[in-house]
This record gives sequence, structure tokens and C-alpha cells, in this order.
Amino acid sequence: MFVATLVASAALSQGDIAEATRRLIEAGCAPTSSVWLDEEKAADIFFDNDPVAARAALGAIGDKVDVIVQPTEGREKKLLIADMDSTMITVECIDELADYAGIKPQIAEITERAMRGELDFAGALHERVALLKGLEDAAIDRCRAERVKIMGGARALVRTMKARGAKTLLVSGGFTRFTGPVAEEIGFDSAVANVLEIADGALKGTVTLPIVDATRKRAELEAAVEGGIDRALTLAVGDGANDIPMIQGAGLGVAYHAKPKTREAAAAEIIHGDLSVLLYAQGIASAEWVEG
Repeated sequence: MFVATLVASAALSQGDIAEATRRLIEAGCAPTSSVWLDEEKAADIFFDNDPVAARAALGAIGDKVDVIVQPTEGREKKLLIADMDSTMITVECIDELADYAGIKPQIAEITERAMRGELDFAGALHERVALLKGLEDAAIDRCRAERVKIMGGARALVRTMKARGAKTLLVSGGFTRFTGPVAEEIGFDSAVANVLEIADGALKGTVTLPIVDATRKRAELEAAVEGGIDRALTLAVGDGANDIPMIQGAGLGVAYHAKPKTREAAAAEIIHGDLSVLLYAQGIASAEWVEG
């Protein structure tokens, strides 16, 4: 059996559920029942077959409604592996750091192209970091304090999953000076990221090798699976092209407000809502969330 979880960023109506059920019937998916997770916010519709057809049929349901389609068995996950920039936080840290060097537009253009998959990630990382050479080390802490904001739903997602026995890993192509504090604030078990090299109180314009890239992100997922976590019980979420391998390798891989290539590669996506959609996708109603 499969489940389609509908989550509204505004309000979900009984009419939305009825329309979704009708579409599933027409697509031959054989819906059997529906239930509210949170009234007027999120609901599950259960059906018997063809999740691919279901996902296609349920696009653009209602007003700003996200839909996650998956098997009912194993929908609650035991591993969360998540990107940081523009996923767990609202900004791209390297772009904001570049603003302190007066070169944000130049670096942001490279970041955008890299995240869209138009540039080699490693080359783009080295190019951007080189442009930051000479920036004072203190700017990193200022940037983190002044610019980094936690994404909506991030704390509830991570803390609720941990409270229910899941492992949580933040894995970023960004930098440890950001991921460490962010992971601690949100509640992740651990974090992996690149190390900016610093000398005499300023950035050297280099990072420690090997870098954390798409291959490393996927490797972290595989290590967890090899360590005993059933792949079907893994959840990966990210927005950029360098997140595609880990998204494709997870039991539920989710593109979050993502670039086109990432959206195309993912079996599920969040377009409208925040990260709390991923709690509803696991069948967890808001009364069960852990916020603090």
C-alpha cells in the first residue's frame, strides 16, 4: 500500500482531499481511505498501486499544497541526512561571507551556477574561496551571527526524529565554521563540511583537501547504510545539484525549494511549505513534534 501526504502552506480543505481522491481514481491508483493528520493542514490518502502515476496525478492540488507519495511501510525514517545552505538555513553562507569582502554579486553568480549543475562543484568551490583570500577571520563569526537564520521547521524536524530514535547528519559543501554552530543549534547528532584554511588572522583562499562534494555526501549516506540502517528508512533533503546523489540514494529523497536539475532527480519535492512537511510525510502530527 502507498500513501499520498498532502500538506498545505495555507489551508487544506475537504474539497482538496476529494479532488486528490478523484485524480487517484482516474489514474488507476485505487484509493482506499483518507485521514487528517492535522485538520485543515495535512492529510493522508492511502491507495493500492502505481505511486509514479499518483505523483503525476497529484501535481498542483489546491492552493500551495505539497504532496509526498511513498510506500506506507517504512515511512517513518531512522536516518536524516541534510544539506545546510538554503535547506537547513535560509542563506548561502559563502555568498553572505563574500558580502563582507565586498564581492557578493561575483561569488553569488558562481554559487547559483554551481547549484544549478552548470559548473563543476569542486572547481567552483576553489574559485570562490580563492576570491576570499585576505578576508579577516573575524568576518566568519560576524557573518554567522548577523546573516544565518534557521529554516522554518528545521528544529522540529531534527529534534522530533531524534526523539523517536533516528540519527541525524548535517552534510554540507560549505564550511565547518558555520556547520558546527548550526548543527548544535538545530540539534543534529553530527556535521560534515569543508575546512577553510586560515593564517595570521585571515583566510588563505584555500580549503583542506579532500573537499566535501556530491560524492562525499553520497558516501556519508552509504556509510550509514553499511552501518546497519535500512536504506528504505533513510531520508535525504537538499536543494542543489551536489545533493542529487544522496537524494537518489535515500529511501525518501526530497528536493527542497530546489534547483531544476535537483527537482527532476528527486522522487519527492517540497515547493511551498517548510521542513515540517517532512514530519507530516512520516505520518507525525504536530501534537507529537518536539520543538525545544
